[in-house]
Amino acid sequence: MELSIIIPTLNEEKLLPFLLELIEKENVKKNIEVIIADAGSTDQTVKIAKDYGCKIVPGGLPARGRNSGAKHATAPILFFLDADVLFKPGTIAKSLEQFKKKKLDAASFGIYTQEKNLYMNKTTMNLFYNYPQKLLKKISPMGAMGIMAKKSIFEKVGGFDEEIKLAEDHYFVKKVSKIGKYGIIRHIKLYMPLRRFRQDGYFKTFFKYAYCFWYMNLKGPVKSEKVHYNFGHYNKDKIKKKKHVNLRITKK
Repeated sequence: MELSIIIPTLNEEKLLPFLLELIEKENVKKNIEVIIADAGSTDQTVKIAKDYGCKIVPGGLPARGRNSGAKHATAPILFFLDADVLFKPGTIAKSLEQFKKKKLDAASFGIYTQEKNLYMNKTTMNLFYNYPQKLLKKISPMGAMGIMAKKSIFEKVGGFDEEIKLAEDHYFVKKVSKIGKYGIIRHIKLYMPLRRFRQDGYFKTFFKYAYCFWYMNLKGPVKSEKVHYNFGHYNKDKIKKKKHVNLRITKK
């Protein structure tokens, strides 16, 4: 096994099939295992994952789910993905190739939206995430939605801190960069949905993440109840048409 993809889930029956379909199309050499760390879904999430041949392990909040999945991973390289993320064909193979070529210990990616509106579009993501991610690469590394890491470095830093309320993924990348080689996989894009922004509010969500970023860099990771994180209530959002990838689902 060459790569272990780890996906934390909670009631993701609507969006998880899109991601699993994309992964399956790339797993032509059967060298990828997919581990679903489920936090107790009450819908068809687990059944869907089993239909795609995924390994199911106990989960929890995202940090705990990722840690649980990593414990059961058999590959030397881990790829942590959110259940609602999408990407273009060839993303996994190209990412793995660049990861090895650059001899990285951990890597993150540029993030764009699956849909566009006045508040969230390519310009917004570039200004508030992608450009800062590149500019602050050596000062404050950033990683979200998708993080690739060697299992050895994951174990060395102790995995994801389960006490952090939000931005535990950024903190994980920050820890890894201090003892290993971190990089951004160029020309590879991950696409996120806007359901969190729609349901919690665009400005509220933006300032919440901005607060966590600056707090983490000035004082350390946010572990107080000042920042509340919901996991699993975004599945009620309507699925918007995805323009960036082929989303035809064949599994029944």
